[in-house]
Amino acid sequence: MESKHTLQQNKFGNWLKTSITARMLMVGFLILILLIPLTFIESLILERSFRQKDVVNEINQKWGNNVLIYGPILKLPYKTYNEISIFNDKTKIYRKEIETTINYAYLFPEVLDAKSTAESKTLHRGNFESAVFTTKMNFSGNYIVTDLSSKDIKNEDIVWNKASIIVNTSNLKGIKNEMRMMLNENTYNFETNFNESLSHLDELESSFINEKDLPITNSVNFKFDMTFNGSQQIELIPIGKTTTMKMESNWVDPSFIGNYLPNDETKVISADGFKADWKVLHINRAFSQQYLNKIPNLDEFAFGTKFMVMVDEYQKSERSAKYGFLVIALTFLVFFLIQTLSKIHIHPFQYLMIGLALTMFYTLLVSISEHSNFLKAYLIAGISVIVLISLYSKSILKTFKFPLFIGISLTALYAFIYIIIQLENYALLVGSIGLFLILAAVMFVSRKIDWNNG
Repeated sequence: MESKHTLQQNKFGNWLKTSITARMLMVGFLILILLIPLTFIESLILERSFRQKDVVNEINQKWGNNVLIYGPILKLPYKTYNEISIFNDKTKIYRKEIETTINYAYLFPEVLDAKSTAESKTLHRGNFESAVFTTKMNFSGNYIVTDLSSKDIKNEDIVWNKASIIVNTSNLKGIKNEMRMMLNENTYNFETNFNESLSHLDELESSFINEKDLPITNSVNFKFDMTFNGSQQIELIPIGKTTTMKMESNWVDPSFIGNYLPNDETKVISADGFKADWKVLHINRAFSQQYLNKIPNLDEFAFGTKFMVMVDEYQKSERSAKYGFLVIALTFLVFFLIQTLSKIHIHPFQYLMIGLALTMFYTLLVSISEHSNFLKAYLIAGISVIVLISLYSKSILKTFKFPLFIGISLTALYAFIYIIIQLENYALLVGSIGLFLILAAVMFVSRKIDWNNG
């Protein structure tokens, strides 16, 4: 009975050693098993990425948030009249009175010109960093003579001595200069205010404006400056009937966002930074120059620049980990073809050790990239794993040519994946061509294998 059991074991062992089907099943099973540590590694990368985002948000909140400017807007109080009836208890008669109510009209400028110069830098906290900027923004323009007749408001009903200018911004905390506006030749200070209609923005309101500086009979010129500590992006809402913005910065990876793109003729992006010009006319946007009672939310019409990091270290690590299955499968395929063509036996445990070494590449990559740049981390992790697997395969295959071939194959595969990670627009194209060439090479090498043998 014992000898029969031993005979069955030997028969099964010989089948595993000699059968191509058995080896294929074994290799496929091990690949599926190794997906478990790969999943944990991807979760680790994702966790570190979330941690980085939390730290970046914390840095940005302390330094300054994104910059959005909505203004300057001329705020004009005006009188409205309602006839009301008041009942007299003594005479038992209703008498009519005129009730006066103060409402507000909001007028946008005829011309709004903005210039922004942003100096970016990097702030660090532990292993994490965030790109922030300091921008100086200069605004100028004019208001034309006020005419609210289209809103059924007479000039004599406007309370000119209570008029003011308001500017809304998303980054009140980041303002680094005293806010003053010059109307004609006079200067007006601003104070913070609360606006219920635009609760997502903070409001700055000027002191009451002298009537001689209001567009009652003549147009009025204005200019003011704002300096911000900010992060992520700079945007402007084009409330001028004609709005222009010029922006320049030492940031080398700008992303132009919003409803309007800069002029291609004047846009320049180089290793020293970028310059961009916008021009938006009133016919390019679907909102009016005058509003009553409240300021509308016009965020959807904003435009500007996002100061973005094209692909950060964790994004690159995450993208490289997505190719983990491909790396393991192709490496096992190389060993499988060597085993099949050379008749050298490779034990499942040895396959498992090789697979675990391949997964260690990603933990090395993430941990080293937190203390260095991605290229150095990739080189150190890649060289370490390639040398380890090449030396290990030398002890398995008992020859130099196969380990050398495996080392060259892994080097080419990791180089191929690194190139794909760096590409943005052509990643799919290059990846597809590379996989096609790999498939062609495998088909060529495996054409002489006798697949009918087991």
